[in-house]
Amino acid sequence: MVSQFMMELQGLKTVDGEDPPRILHFNPRLRGDWSGRPVIEQNTCYRMQWGTPLRCEGWKSHSDEETVDGFVKCENWIQNEDARSKESKTTWLNRLIGQKKEINFDWPYPFVEGRLFVLTISAGLEGYHVNIDGRHVTSFSYRPGFVLEDATGLSLSGDLDVQSVFAGSLPTTHPSFSPQSYLDMSTVWQSSPLPNEPVEIFIGILSSGNHFAERMGVRKTWMSALRKSPNVVARFFVALHGRKEVNVELKKEAEFFGDIVFVPFLDNYDLVVLKTLAICEYGVQVVSARYVMKCDDDTFVRLDSIITEVKKVPSGRSLYIGNINFHHRPLRHGKWAVTYEEWPEEVYPAYANGPGYVISSDIAGFIVSEFTDQKLRLFKMEDVSMGLWVEQFNRTRPVEFVHSTKFCQFGCIDDYYTAHYQSPRLMLCLWQKLLDGKPQCCNMR
Repeated sequence: MVSQFMMELQGLKTVDGEDPPRILHFNPRLRGDWSGRPVIEQNTCYRMQWGTPLRCEGWKSHSDEETVDGFVKCENWIQNEDARSKESKTTWLNRLIGQKKEINFDWPYPFVEGRLFVLTISAGLEGYHVNIDGRHVTSFSYRPGFVLEDATGLSLSGDLDVQSVFAGSLPTTHPSFSPQSYLDMSTVWQSSPLPNEPVEIFIGILSSGNHFAERMGVRKTWMSALRKSPNVVARFFVALHGRKEVNVELKKEAEFFGDIVFVPFLDNYDLVVLKTLAICEYGVQVVSARYVMKCDDDTFVRLDSIITEVKKVPSGRSLYIGNINFHHRPLRHGKWAVTYEEWPEEVYPAYANGPGYVISSDIAGFIVSEFTDQKLRLFKMEDVSMGLWVEQFNRTRPVEFVHSTKFCQFGCIDDYYTAHYQSPRLMLCLWQKLLDGKPQCCNMR
């Protein structure tokens, strides 16, 4: 018996069959876990990925560590009954020999079985703060990718009897739109006007309306190199958000930076493939790019390395480059199940992983033309759809498939091209390592 409970601030589901995102996961374990001691663990689950947990095990965070609104992330408490007994004996001995002892307030673990407690959670500028019976216990920084308004529900589960729940007021705007954050709204990060001549490569970046932090992470890092490369253009492709206030801020952002392309529908996982179509159309019809690249707003791109790799292919050849999956089978059960009505075939065509791949302009033009003629088959998984379209194009003109594991997950291999699942902080870390001439992965979250 672990004897635990979980309090979660949850968001709305974005994909049918998927659990709602955990904006804050607060999990005290009274009898401990693998550590053998009582513990409080906090975390988030974002895009089906759990972050690095914050574990509080009774030791106060060092004063030189990162704080949250001036509060330490973990307060201290007495580890166990043995420690409390030892402390009592020491106090008795000091009194016996007449020595004065400085009074220290050692708090027990804040949760006791069978005892009522009052838990208060508040939202500050930098993160959430948890108080138990009026005493601060933990603080948890906001994780990239969430906005405060995403917390639409409270979930309580485990070995817990709830007497009452009282909801107060939250800030009307997210801390990312505080006056300090508007320092990010600098002309330094504005995009350059579109060139009059055709470009070498166009990069379309899939993003969501409330991902301001992710877009700033991209603008401040690898996208900033585009100012030195007039033959390369990058734009974010964003659909409308379900909340009006998010769209208002998004419009301001688009007008200021000039690097956002709106697609005319409400954001939905099953419609992501239409963003990819919009990227192809923009790359062919607006900037007349020789090559079109698609990536996500949490993908770090080493642009020079990708351009060098693309140029290895002789001019005039049709190109599809990425970390290509061969003979993958669709899942028929579970959260990511694909029905036979959606995909009747037993295997997918060869397709490059969605976080980053490149196609030549003739393939992009073919895709746009087929879509216009209503001949294009659409599938909810955009990377599989691209593989399907390239396979269709390959029937009339040979395509050079270039498979490379350098379009990788975390950027931890030599001479990687892309790194996926990078928070804005990790983006800045990778960028600094790249500038220092030591490109390698960053292990912080």
